[in-house]
Amino acid sequence: MLKEASIQEVYEVANLALLLWPDHTIEECIQEMNLLISRPDSIIFIVYFGSDAIGFSQCQLRYDYVEGTGSSPVGYLEGLFVKEKFRQQGFAKKLVNACENWARKKGCSEFASDCELKNEESLAMHLKLGFTEANRIICFKKDL
Repeated sequence: MLKEASIQEVYEVANLALLLWPDHTIEECIQEMNLLISRPDSIIFIVYFGSDAIGFSQCQLRYDYVEGTGSSPVGYLEGLFVKEKFRQQGFAKKLVNACENWARKKGCSEFASDCELKNEESLAMHLKLGFTEANRIICFKKDL
């Protein structure tokens, strides 16, 4: 079953998010998911297999320039995760489709995402889900 995540499901979503972003703490994930669930310009979908939460998608509206797009706002896939034993079964596609439909209802005509250059698994998944590569960039930073 796939549904929009509610505040009551924030702990399940945060635990899934921690698997995707292991450099964070569970407390940080809970705080972030609470914020995202409560905002009108973002949404989280959660998918269950029986009573087990097995995946989630997080998307939001971006009003700044999004690489390769020509409109604003743009629906943006910020995060997508499906537990390993449930991959290649269509759950990611359902989660992304839910995000795309939400973005359409919010007035978006384009939907975007990103992944790190070295993340070949994510690149392959994005291409399989119908995304086309818009550009490749390397980002720089400097401590001040």
